[in-house]
Amino acid sequence: MFAALITGKSKLEMVEFADPTPSTTGVVVDVAYCGICGTDIHAYQSGRPYNPAICGHEWTGTISAAGADVKGLTEGDRVVVAIAPACGRCAPCRAGQADRCMVSFLSALGREPGAPPHGGFASRIPVEASRVVKAHPALSDEQAAQVEPTTVAFHAVRRSGIRLGDVAVVQGAGPIGLGTLQWVRAAGAGVVVVIEPNEGRRQLARELGAHHSVVPGADADALVKELTHGLGADIVYECVGRPFAVQSAVDLARRGGSMCLIGLADEDAPITPGSWLIKEINVTSALAYNHEEFDMVMGMIADGRFRTEPLHSATVALDGLEAALADLASGISTETKVLVDPRR
Repeated sequence: MFAALITGKSKLEMVEFADPTPSTTGVVVDVAYCGICGTDIHAYQSGRPYNPAICGHEWTGTISAAGADVKGLTEGDRVVVAIAPACGRCAPCRAGQADRCMVSFLSALGREPGAPPHGGFASRIPVEASRVVKAHPALSDEQAAQVEPTTVAFHAVRRSGIRLGDVAVVQGAGPIGLGTLQWVRAAGAGVVVVIEPNEGRRQLARELGAHHSVVPGADADALVKELTHGLGADIVYECVGRPFAVQSAVDLARRGGSMCLIGLADEDAPITPGSWLIKEINVTSALAYNHEEFDMVMGMIADGRFRTEPLHSATVALDGLEAALADLASGISTETKVLVDPRR
């Protein structure tokens, strides 16, 4: 069996692995779709060392084998990848901080004991049973493949402290930014502004509920000032994942406002600490999600509160993955969320 791994700058290799068998507490999943994530694109662009277990970490599929000690899951179950639930034994769990469980955290990084040797850019993948959640029966496979990134945005907005009626700005209209936009609307924001250089993505943001979508720079600054009578946004969500965007998020916020950091920059970000101090900015950040949030998210996709269909712009086979990565890494791609179908 072969799995696609990013092994260097602009380099994707098909690596051969033995046909997987489940551990006593694990399952083997036949992958239906795996989404291409921004972290996959950044790894392809930079060539920095990239953990094979998370090279393709947005997948859904059907269990084809289960270990002898697995309970509650069986062959034929449709599942989505998640992080492990809180263990109840590590230091944070014992301190009553289950949302900071080290087992869950390591599984989000693909570094937990028993982590798979590759990600979901493969026909099959072996994982611990704790790492999967049964897919909501109302979801299509294409919707189920987008549960993982949708949960990233859900977790961030849930942590951010947004209030009813807030003027919210979302920097970046990639899959995470467009997901954040939808959750911000669901959370009751009064006005939502999306800042994005790509016209196609700006249009998609408007279709998904943005009150305004504008190019970055002077136009965005002027619009936010106009909408807030010169005060600045109540809350700004940074979803670009580039160093320059961290300070620009703070610049757009009002005094006493908030900034939520979601995008992960590859390099250190230059900031102006004085502006953070003068504004008394409230900062939250969000990495990954909690195990229980997957069921919440699937329910809200199923009942229509979150729309994945407009985000899914293309599906490719495994042999089309490298071209898709190169396109997405180019900075001029017209695609939004690309799914990989290893069955093709």
